Amino acid sequence: MVRSETYNKTKKLHDNLSYWGEVFYRLRKNKIAMISLFLLMGIIALCVLVPLLSPYSIETTDMKNRDQAPGSDHWLGTDKIGRDLFVRLFYAGRISLGLALAVVALECFIGVVLGSLSGFYGGFIDVVIMRFADIFMSFPFMMFCITIVAVFGNSITNLIFVLALLSWPSIARIVRGQILTLREMEYMEACEALGISDFRRIFRHLLPNVLAYVIVYATLGMANVILTETSLSFLGLGVSPPTPTWGNMIQEARNTLIIQQKWWYWIPPGICIFISVMCFNILGDGMRDAIDPKMKR
Repeated sequence: MVRSETYNKTKKLHDNLSYWGEVFYRLRKNKIAMISLFLLMGIIALCVLVPLLSPYSIETTDMKNRDQAPGSDHWLGTDKIGRDLFVRLFYAGRISLGLALAVVALECFIGVVLGSLSGFYGGFIDVVIMRFADIFMSFPFMMFCITIVAVFGNSITNLIFVLALLSWPSIARIVRGQILTLREMEYMEACEALGISDFRRIFRHLLPNVLAYVIVYATLGMANVILTETSLSFLGLGVSPPTPTWGNMIQEARNTLIIQQKWWYWIPPGICIFISVMCFNILGDGMRDAIDPKMKR
């Protein structure tokens, strides 16, 4: 009897929820995904607040206290010219997370627009766009990034442009596949019968139904961009110092002496990269499970 009442209450709650309400309801039940979300929110809050509240700036140098181990004055020690590594760590988080967000936003914009046009119109437009996607996907990703950055420079703008340009085909294919299915639905036939323009049919009636898949892709893509930026920075082709990122901070680990004796140079940014990437991946998996209709009870 109790189980029956609980089931009826749960069913009634689900019936009253909107699509997104039901998605977030299922996501809240995923404890690991919610823990990952709170961890990410904590990291973002620290990246925003620590540089504002710290008595040190990212460029404040103190040659008398250079190469200091963590202590009461400098919680994560200082580097070889006396800069406080605690404030630089979280300022670097601003750059790394901001760069990842910009890359994902740009690649999703390009991929969603081109994927929508390809799936909606089909025919010659579909062939042209998908062949362009095949061309971009055929490039060796890391080698092409290294080449472009080496030729045009490793500014933040160049990194955003290069990473987004090489990554848009994946989301474009996802959007195209969904649009190909949705355009055959009855409500789209009704839109056509009512004389609704192609622009409104695509961006008002089709894309909202694809948005959930774009969000999942974007969440997982944040982790990939952070790792890519770290790899490029470790090779000396990421964001140029003195602007700190987690990637160019961990570059110090290329020195054997620092690995063995000065752990405060590279372990803190390594931990931040590990936690951020792990949390984005777990949250992306949780979003995928919450959105997947097969997960409905």
